[in-house]
Amino acid sequence: MEERENRVREWFSMWLRQDCTGLETLFCPEAVYVESWGPEYHGADQIRLWFEEWNRRGIVLKWEIRQFFHKGEQTAVEWLFENRVDGRTEAFEGMTLICWADDGRILRLQEFGCNLRRYDPYENGPEPVFREENPLWF
Repeated sequence: MEERENRVREWFSMWLRQDCTGLETLFCPEAVYVESWGPEYHGADQIRLWFEEWNRRGIVLKWEIRQFFHKGEQTAVEWLFENRVDGRTEAFEGMTLICWADDGRILRLQEFGCNLRRYDPYENGPEPVFREENPLWF
């Protein structure tokens, strides 16, 4: 479990450093990466392409791990994320579900996001009042 957690920490650290050197030691050549808002990347080469392109437009300001859960060949990670991309700063909570290959590399990684701007729509009674705002991209 410790080795898996260290691999996740290394992946998050790559984003904070804007350097994906060693990506192939973390991801299988045939790995699949699914972002919370829809894009899906196939293969370590495409994951590298996305990483490098994204980091030309943005920067990860924080990717803080809160906790890990392990079951068999899967790991779930709860985290807090903040970035600045295309001139916009965003922060949200999330979870990552990872499926591990036999060699200890990531075979599949899928992210799930949760808005930090939460509220109680029933605060003033039984009729819900929702904010009139565009939801985050995830």
